[in-house]
Amino acid sequence: MGHHHLLTVIAAAIAMALLPGAASYPWPFCGTDNFRANSRYRENLNLVAATLPGNASTSTSKIFATASAGAGRDRVWAAGLCRGDVNGTNCFACLTQAFHDLPNDCSYNKDATIYYDPCVLRYSRIRVLSALDTDNSGLSGYVAFPPNVTANQAQFNLAVAALINATADHAALNSTRRFATGEAAFDEEVPTVYAVAQCTPDQTPAQCRSCLARIISANIAGFENAVSGRLLWLSCNFRYDNKPFFNGPAMVRLASPFPATPAPAPAPAVQPTVQPPPSVLAGVGDLKGRKYSVPVLVPAVLLPVLAALNLAICLCFWRRRQRRSIAEAKKPYPKYSTDEAEDGEMVDSMMIDISALRAATGDFDDSNKIGEGGFGVVYKVWEHWEAGKVMELVDPSMNGGFPEDDMLRCIHIGLLSVQEDPAARPVMSSVVMMLGNETVAFQAPSKPAFVARKRVANTIDSTVSLQG
Repeated sequence: MGHHHLLTVIAAAIAMALLPGAASYPWPFCGTDNFRANSRYRENLNLVAATLPGNASTSTSKIFATASAGAGRDRVWAAGLCRGDVNGTNCFACLTQAFHDLPNDCSYNKDATIYYDPCVLRYSRIRVLSALDTDNSGLSGYVAFPPNVTANQAQFNLAVAALINATADHAALNSTRRFATGEAAFDEEVPTVYAVAQCTPDQTPAQCRSCLARIISANIAGFENAVSGRLLWLSCNFRYDNKPFFNGPAMVRLASPFPATPAPAPAPAVQPTVQPPPSVLAGVGDLKGRKYSVPVLVPAVLLPVLAALNLAICLCFWRRRQRRSIAEAKKPYPKYSTDEAEDGEMVDSMMIDISALRAATGDFDDSNKIGEGGFGVVYKVWEHWEAGKVMELVDPSMNGGFPEDDMLRCIHIGLLSVQEDPAARPVMSSVVMMLGNETVAFQAPSKPAFVARKRVANTIDSTVSLQG
């Protein structure tokens, strides 16, 4: 695997050295083994050019198609991919222009690739996208655009890596087009970073994420401190910039690592939380962000909340069992009455003595009031969270020993962990990632499970009489 990544980086570096001016499109990349203008290969290329743009613009994805024509040494394979936010009309126009420009730009090479802002085209004498280009034949290069950031460089590089990975996750797992856009707030020098990640739509989610992880981990170091950059590959690609370059609203949004003021209100809902692969962050070199002592902070804030939740659940089951035992003990034996006197005795037997009520309620202790016992601790946390006053519950003995935003983060994670829908609760790996990664935004918590609800009991009275 290391040898594979080394070859990828070397190929990308050579291609970058040959890359045309960063701001000028198109970017052609030419191979070898030329064909003649009046050759059979040229005739087959014309056949492919006549069908592929239309197939791409009318396909299920509206952005991708492959085609081939001919046989033997004169066979032509081609693939065209438009950016996921481009409509069918513009996709058709871009790929048509590419077929017109590429034979001239590459001097009739049999293997050539050309990049525009909205599309990419490649044709070759060998099968295009075979085995998803695992041989790196689709890799053309990467480019980092100047200028570089001058402040908060380490945090900027981490923010870019987190945004690219979050966008890659969304493209692979939440889009049939295998395309996603994202944005992340940063600082005054670079207020917002925008990103796009894309794979060819014929890939499975696992294949797409693997392709993106491979090119990100192998090339992210080349973008260190650059305000914008683009990785050029046919099977999958990514791009980021400090200026908007895609159509429509971002599908993924990440919060700034430098919030102006602590935000006690629930965080806005975002697309799936993201954990950048370790190999990606390792490729950034010695980029390290600010870290808090999580082992100290967790016992101080998160663990007491979770311990209270577990205790509350146990109390809830215990109280339910006690009520059931008392109800069974006081339940009268069925009587079969034959006259009014015996009916009166039955009614009397159903009356509960005051001593039994005192025993069942702990002498009417306040802790057994509805909504205050059992899961009351979490209920109070939820009430304060909704009211924006959750910091009132922090132990005064902490005396400002930890940043307020980190306390809010831990409480937020605790509430997410006890949501009523088990599918909405984060798994332990996600909790660890959320505690140690400040760039990940959380979804707003919903009402916790076991919060006291009003219940209406339906009672059905029946009278059984015996005749005989």
